Amino acid sequence: MLQHIRPAVTMIVCMTILTGLAYPLAMTGVAQALFPYQANGSLIQRDGKVIGSALIGQNFTGENYFHGRLSATTDTDPNDATKTIPAPYNAGNSGGSNLGPTSKALVDRVTEGAGKLAAENPGTPVPMDLVTTSASGLDPDISPAAALFQVPRIAKARHLPEAKVRQLVQDHIAGRIAGLVGEPHVNVLALNLALDAAG
Repeated sequence: MLQHIRPAVTMIVCMTILTGLAYPLAMTGVAQALFPYQANGSLIQRDGKVIGSALIGQNFTGENYFHGRLSATTDTDPNDATKTIPAPYNAGNSGGSNLGPTSKALVDRVTEGAGKLAAENPGTPVPMDLVTTSASGLDPDISPAAALFQVPRIAKARHLPEAKVRQLVQDHIAGRIAGLVGEPHVNVLALNLALDAAG
């Protein structure tokens, strides 16, 4: 019996060392050597202080900033641990709203949001990504149309020419990877940082 157990135990120990220690350490070393920015979370710094990540959205609500997609993430209610409360862009609890197209709550939320945005920029179609949440609730990007839709509000709030704000958006549109993968998009944090730098 021992002759059958020894090879099994030896294999478990060897595979644990190989796949549980050696491989992860090797991949971490390769990532740190070749892609340190990405391996460390794609962190964005200003004045030597980390202010966010290019991969995780933030809840910009001021009239003078570009707003990202809505976030349906939640957190534990500090007053009742059995309940949750909305906590937009909570990176510790990624998730969507899970509301389907026939959900009255979703229809009401989208209708209300679209109405407010239509009043903000009359005569311009409201981009879908400004009234819906992403699957993760952490999406850092919006469509170019969603960014351009917000230009009049931001130009007015910052007392800037619309053409200048529009050019900032154009300068921050990232295209498809290799011209094929994904959709053109704008990183909201990077755009807002450029907006602050522009005045």
